[in-house]
Amino acid sequence: MAVSRIAAAIGDPGRARMLYCLMDGHARTSTELAVVAGVSPSTASAHLNRLRSEHLVSVLLQGRHRYYSLESGHVGAALEALGVLAGGSRAAFAPSTPQHLRTARTCYDHIAGSLGVALHDRLQALGWLSRSAERVDAYELTGRGEKALGALGVDVAAAQVSRRRFAFGCVDWSERRPHIGGALGAALLKLALAKCWVVQDAGERSLEITRAGRREFQARFGLRL
Repeated sequence: MAVSRIAAAIGDPGRARMLYCLMDGHARTSTELAVVAGVSPSTASAHLNRLRSEHLVSVLLQGRHRYYSLESGHVGAALEALGVLAGGSRAAFAPSTPQHLRTARTCYDHIAGSLGVALHDRLQALGWLSRSAERVDAYELTGRGEKALGALGVDVAAAQVSRRRFAFGCVDWSERRPHIGGALGAALLKLALAKCWVVQDAGERSLEITRAGRREFQARFGLRL
């Protein structure tokens, strides 16, 4: 029975610790989840394969790394209900990234850090960005989003015909939540630099949000920075 299989997958103490660790919405690597579960890397890999087979977690490949997160909000809701029955609380995610890099920085040629993650979330909340039906980590602009970003000065047409991927969720290594990668992410960084919403020193990854940038990010996107 499907319910008994899922219950058995959750019921193992190591796998349960992994799942509840992911309840904060931050993706983690198998190495990190092995530490959380108190098991060896090989055992963690077996645990994660079991959780994937029951559609409890999903994995995003990014370079050499695999980032794991809960498969859906339904999984989170089920774990939350079980947590209420069992009592107790989860430890908060605590990134070790230096603050100046965590706030805003470049990831290749797009915006990362808490600014990048907030921009990603806000574009979805505004209905400008939607998930692609073709790939789980890919995005498309809605008609409203294309019009709004075009009005801001983003060359949407050029980004759409680029030979690279248009837009995808790039897992942020400090926030462990997605920011916008791809041609659209590069276009947004180009816009922010051109309009002096952010400034960057030569050779540095960190981005400084200017006073005008804080004002414009709030006015244009509803972001309070």
